[in-house]
Amino acid sequence: MYRVGLGCDQHRYTAGEGIVLGGVKIPSEYAVIAHSDGDTLLHALTDALLGAVAFGDIGELFPDTSKVNKGRDSSDFLRKASDIISEEGYEIVNIDATIQVEKPKLSEYKREISCKIASIVGIASSFVSIKAKTAEGMDAIGMCEGIRADVVVLLRRVNYGE
Repeated sequence: MYRVGLGCDQHRYTAGEGIVLGGVKIPSEYAVIAHSDGDTLLHALTDALLGAVAFGDIGELFPDTSKVNKGRDSSDFLRKASDIISEEGYEIVNIDATIQVEKPKLSEYKREISCKIASIVGIASSFVSIKAKTAEGMDAIGMCEGIRADVVVLLRRVNYGE
């Protein structure tokens, strides 16, 4: 048995010295406005995993009204979601992510991001696809007002049919 999850997240930019994306610190003239560390990619991935097992969303498990989540490392959110899918009897088959961002350019960081995500969820990096797209100057992303990530995951029931 298979399950599919879709997650998306976006954050507005402010002046800053970098963003965290996929658990990797990336130098930039921007920072994201967020309650946690604002890792847009890990937030979208966490939602995709939770959605695949019908377990709500990131805001339900880690509300931005909680002081304990202020500045929190988003890899904590992803680890919890990964634990939940395991407890529900599933494993990750693959992760496919698209990041929409005008700046910073991500080409030199995609492999590192893939490896970081793979290590957090316990799969091979060859099962984590990271793509980056610009908005060609259109909309809020294209005008460097923020960043967006869309993620789809495929889960497989462990020992299904045995």
